[in-house]
This record gives sequence, C-alpha cells and structure tokens, in this order.
Amino acid sequence: MIDDFAKDHLHGRLRRDREALLWKLDGLSEYDARRPLTVTGTNLLGLVKHVATVEARYFGEVFGRPSPEALPRWQDSDGSDLWAAGDETRERITGFCRRTWEHADATIDALPLDAPGHVPWWPEPHADTNLFAVMVHVLGETVRHAGHADILREGLDGRTGLRAEHEKRIDEDARAAHRAMIERAARAAAPA
Repeated sequence: MIDDFAKDHLHGRLRRDREALLWKLDGLSEYDARRPLTVTGTNLLGLVKHVATVEARYFGEVFGRPSPEALPRWQDSDGSDLWAAGDETRERITGFCRRTWEHADATIDALPLDAPGHVPWWPEPHADTNLFAVMVHVLGETVRHAGHADILREGLDGRTGLRAEHEKRIDEDARAAHRAMIERAARAAAPA
C-alpha cells in the first residue's frame, strides 16, 4: 500500500514540476526562450531540452526501455542538451519533451518501485539501483532546473509562479518596495 502511495505521489509531483518548467516558455519570443541568461549560457529552452534528455535516459536505458527518440550515447555527451541549436525549433524541443514524458510515464506505470535498474554513468557501488531511487533523482533534477527557470523568467519579464492559474498581476511598486526593504537590511548587516 505504501509503495503505491509513494509511487503515485512522486509521479504526481514529477508531472506537476515538468509542466511548471515547460510553462516558463509561454509567451516568450524565440530569442528570449533561447538566449543565454547567465555567464555559463543557461537558457530556458535549453533547460527544457536538458530535463527531457535526463528523463529519456533515466526512464529509458536505465530500465532496458530505450527512448524511441534518437539520443547520443551518454558517453558522448557534449553539453548540446543544454541549449537549442539554430535549426532546432521550439516545437521540436517541446514535442521531444512531451514524447519523452509519455515514454517515462509508461516506464513508471509498468514497473514496481523496486524494479532494478542500472545507471552506467553513476559510480560504483551506486550504479545498480531501482525505480524508486531513479524517480527521486529525476524529480530532484526537475525541481532544481524548474527553480533555475523561475529565476531566469523573473529576470526576463518579472513573471513568477508555479502554474498559470496561480499567477498574480505584477505590482511593480510593491515589488520595488519589497526589494528596497531587503536591500536596506543587507546594507545594515554589512560591516561598515
């Protein structure tokens, strides 16, 4: 009973946080979706592509259920899953993302939490694992990158939140006053 509850809960959170990450692209121009927003080049569309690639690997090859999408061998990873090339459309990447979710969901639905898996890129003795550990790992990866996306999107146009239905109209004056209060507290704490 607890296994079913845990599996359903983890899967529900994964679904929610996937959608939150994808939602961060809504309403953005092609440029804003792709442009590097940190010194290391982190960008919103790249985060979506990366998280989809993570799911494709973990819920695919780790459990002997390779992704139907073409993926380079994990040993050949060159960081290209972290950004969108000029010939990769947003629709292509979000389509890959959604197809990957379907494949990952099928793996999660088909296997029990203790189903064995092997993660060849994890060091020994951790490479042999199970669905529960992989679900927790992928959920953590998704939440981490959804948090990155929150910050990047806020920096672009001020939009924040987990889902569209919870988004509130931006009150620029209230935000400026709140930020100013935090700035004053930071300056007061700094040594003179």
